[in-house]
Amino acid sequence: MTYQARHHVTGWVGWVWFAAVMIIMSGLFNVISGLYAIFSGDFYVETARRLFLFNLTGWGWVHLLLGILLFAVGVALLVGQTWARVISVVLVMLNAITQLIWIAVNPWWSLVVIAVDLVVLYALIVHGREAKEMAEG
Repeated sequence: MTYQARHHVTGWVGWVWFAAVMIIMSGLFNVISGLYAIFSGDFYVETARRLFLFNLTGWGWVHLLLGILLFAVGVALLVGQTWARVISVVLVMLNAITQLIWIAVNPWWSLVVIAVDLVVLYALIVHGREAKEMAEG
């Protein structure tokens, strides 16, 4: 007879799924923001010649590529891929950093995205294993 340890699954497992949906939405928003910065950069106001390493179009490409990656890993996290949890943490941290740099261009939006990224990181880091245990049933 084998002993199988049961782990306590809390309500945070729903927050992990919430985190996956928020990552997907963040990816879509980054794609839209990136495309807009690439093709219609006159909407944003640059205060200096460059925004930390790149001009506005360069940051548009960064947001576009990061958005595509966030969307893909969010979908993988939503369907229960274990590897997606680790990749999600890395990409969400990168997203928060890019939003901090982007704050001069779009301050209120960047602050909201950083706040949501912090909740997503907490859900994934502290309670991400619960989603895996629940899926394994």
